[in-house]
Amino acid sequence: MNRNAYVRKNRLIKEKRHDAYVSDSKLPEPTVCENCGLVFCNGRWAWKEKPTEALTSICPACRRCADNYPAGTIKLSGPFFQDHKDEILNLIHNVEKQEKSERPLERIMTIKGERRTTRLTTTGIHIARRIGEALSRAYKGDYSHNYANGEDHIQVFWQR
Repeated sequence: MNRNAYVRKNRLIKEKRHDAYVSDSKLPEPTVCENCGLVFCNGRWAWKEKPTEALTSICPACRRCADNYPAGTIKLSGPFFQDHKDEILNLIHNVEKQEKSERPLERIMTIKGERRTTRLTTTGIHIARRIGEALSRAYKGDYSHNYANGEDHIQVFWQR
């Protein structure tokens, strides 16, 4: 008797993560982003020298910025944050600089200072979480993150 004949075939199949800003089809190479100058080469966006003859398009990060649809939200608050705001924002920009070199589509979109809090929005989930972890390592405080809508949006909270 064939043992495979009795294996259940009706298992739930996990659906592929869907991101509206990543195209399903591969772009022709080389393609250059009209806004930021990223080059699509070898199947990914990268910071490279602009080729002489290339097609133009808009990268997913620039489309997210234009649509004002962030993938990450970071909320910073607390009296310590208010006293050391410039120093903390400098740390955040350093994390962004390092993250952008590794993942060019991960960027800070906006930094909005509100009454007692500051809210940052990002184009990717990795940079938002990395900023929260960097703040937690450097300044301690209360750090938490929450993935909303599955794994396509992250909310990071830090206060001290």
